Amino acid sequence: MEKVLGFLKELTENNNREWFNDNRKWYDESREKLLFLTDVLINEIGEFDPKVRGLSPKDCVFRIFRDVRFSNDKRPYKTNFGSFICTGGRKSMNPGYYFHLEPGSCFIAGGIYMPPAPVLKTIRGYMDHHAEEFLAIANDPEFKKHFPEMYDDKLKLAPKGFPKDHEYIELLKYKSFIFSKPLKDSLVTSEKYIEEVLGTYEQVLPVNQFLYEALAE
Repeated sequence: MEKVLGFLKELTENNNREWFNDNRKWYDESREKLLFLTDVLINEIGEFDPKVRGLSPKDCVFRIFRDVRFSNDKRPYKTNFGSFICTGGRKSMNPGYYFHLEPGSCFIAGGIYMPPAPVLKTIRGYMDHHAEEFLAIANDPEFKKHFPEMYDDKLKLAPKGFPKDHEYIELLKYKSFIFSKPLKDSLVTSEKYIEEVLGTYEQVLPVNQFLYEALAE
């Protein structure tokens, strides 16, 4: 992964089409490594979470090309690589396992990020009656070693349909139910990366199982 991070570092400093086209081979090689890593993780995660078995890596890896049509930031490329491993691939909005490669800002995560309103409403409805079960997962000592707290993206007020004095209103305010863990570049480029990532993903499995149960309601 050292060459992949090296490509991203150079891209950050030269985020333009001319440089990218001149270094297209470096990009293609980096993307192939990303697809290979995703394939390895799909197979390994499938050992403890059968829902991801049979996934195509291409359905999990995010594009590097930015949509700049409605953005003031006209840089054409993302300066990171990401892959979301979940049933149906990255576009399905199902709970899953994410890894993010970016020089100085690498991390892994699990759960569901910014689901559309109908999905979020379903999760909140389930959480309304199963909050203690979710909190038991999130507060488990072993889990908290990897994920001290949930990604803090919340409404300021109570979501529609829930009283502001609800016992678990702070939990119901969340717009995402995802946990992340930063990783040093030195770990990402080491032989221990796969082992470290899989150990963390196993910890997040109960969160994903809970969310799948919520979506099945």
